[in-house]
Amino acid sequence: MSAVKIDEALLDKVGGEAIRSERLRMNYDLRNTPEDNSQRMLNALEMGTVLPIHRHMHTSETIVILRGHLREDFYDDGGRLTESFDLRPGGPLFGLNIPVGQWHSFEVLEGGTVIMEAKDGKWALLTPEELFPGPGSGTIPG
Repeated sequence: MSAVKIDEALLDKVGGEAIRSERLRMNYDLRNTPEDNSQRMLNALEMGTVLPIHRHMHTSETIVILRGHLREDFYDDGGRLTESFDLRPGGPLFGLNIPVGQWHSFEVLEGGTVIMEAKDGKWALLTPEELFPGPGSGTIPG
């Protein structure tokens, strides 16, 4: 197995796929094998991508911004915004560990944004209890 080089060429490749994607985002799997019991990926994000307010009931989520500009928002159980985090590479805040069960979403503030994302366990669609049921719930599962 050869090393995966996370460089400008890879970010450009995944970013180009995000631009062409209907969802305006694309991920790149960094796991060793499909049986690897973790989630490690690059996620290229374009302005206008929709991610519903959601939470992860069995894992925290760590994100580190590699390129672009993103605002991560936290919400309470009533759907009220409680905190916002401005993430930029090289900025005062460039990563965030989102606790288990925390309602969250994001807004992409600059085209060509790419984050590295990690969670425990195998990838799975969000369950109904992980999708916020009210306004801001969006239409595209994360």
